[in-house]
Amino acid sequence: MTVTSVLAQATVRDLDRAERWYATLFGRAPDSRPMDGLIEWHLTADAGVQLWRDPERAGRSTTVLGVSDVDAAARDLAAAGVAHAGPEPGGGSRVVRLDDPDGNRVVLIGD
Repeated sequence: MTVTSVLAQATVRDLDRAERWYATLFGRAPDSRPMDGLIEWHLTADAGVQLWRDPERAGRSTTVLGVSDVDAAARDLAAAGVAHAGPEPGGGSRVVRLDDPDGNRVVLIGD
């Protein structure tokens, strides 16, 4: 098997509320609304993040995103009102752990 692309997916209760949080995280509105209850950001040509409205499963997802500058990302998110404990050591790199409004974990990883 050869994997050619990845779409991480987080399940949420309130898609509008989640969209606002992720739009702050990514610094822009979603790229696509392929169907009712689903929105997505295309982060690279081969990777993206989807939000799916599924109240019964909401809050059980984890997405790990590699970023070029963890410190800058942490500063920018804090300035935008996204709460976090700041960069910390993790897995041989540095990480910033975030929780969306439903409790889905988003981890930024980099140097």
